[in-house]
Amino acid sequence: MNFYKKIIRSQKLRFKIMRMFSFLPEKTMIKLIYLIKTGRKPNLNQPKRYTEKLQWYKLNYRDPLMTKCADKFEVRNYVKSKGYESILNQLYGVYDNVEEINFNSLPNSFAIKANNGSGTNIFVNDKSEVDIEEIKKQLVIWLRPKKKSVYKEWCYYNIKPKIVIEKLIERDLNNDLPDYKFFCFNGKVYCLYTMIDYTDNHDNGKLGFYDSNFNKLPYRRSDYGEIKSHIQKPKNFEKMVEIAEKLSEDFPHVRVDFYNVNGKIIFGELTFYNAGGYTTFVPDEFDFILGDQFVLQKK
Repeated sequence: MNFYKKIIRSQKLRFKIMRMFSFLPEKTMIKLIYLIKTGRKPNLNQPKRYTEKLQWYKLNYRDPLMTKCADKFEVRNYVKSKGYESILNQLYGVYDNVEEINFNSLPNSFAIKANNGSGTNIFVNDKSEVDIEEIKKQLVIWLRPKKKSVYKEWCYYNIKPKIVIEKLIERDLNNDLPDYKFFCFNGKVYCLYTMIDYTDNHDNGKLGFYDSNFNKLPYRRSDYGEIKSHIQKPKNFEKMVEIAEKLSEDFPHVRVDFYNVNGKIIFGELTFYNAGGYTTFVPDEFDFILGDQFVLQKK
């Protein structure tokens, strides 16, 4: 855990403190947060680390297509345009206003998410056991105009807030959502990670990196424990790699996320700045290994 998280346990308070410095120029703010989160000054003139290159990416690569693909609703059209409509999760509705949502007409279980955020999800397993009015209050907050990202992730700035309601994806025998996050560079999968023991409490999660053939790599993120047990190669793994490479071909770098439920591939999202670009890896050399895959270009 980063030292600032140990000192300031509340995530809301941490964001509030960082927003106090949001008046700073983008480059200055990025350097400051990188220093706070990693304990290092970033080299943005000649970046070598993956995490440094992600900061450079924020500042120098600005393709409008990234905004479309960062939108968790609009990205569905991008996936369709690539010929993969069949992997989209079933959509129950998309809403600009909470009062538009008819909860009575929704099935007993469903997933709610904001189209413009990270971690803005509500999983409803049994509609009769939740407080709909409390859910509505949360959704009203999510629909408020989004402030500019503290982390300066520009592609989220101009996404109009919407509420997306989809089918609730079933969990596996370990009560996890089996998902796989592919790190793609110039349309090629280099590696991926998956997690276990994380769905209901991310702090308890264990994480493992794997190569493009699903061989375990000796690396992990410092904020999660290591997967030490054997994880079986998912069904249709090669198909996931194929789709990830097709969906990533328009970008220098993007993380492509899928769920895989007994071989059924379901699209998750496209993420351009993995963990905001502030991950610390164990061992540290992995930051440079990933950085070597990331060929920078301005746009």
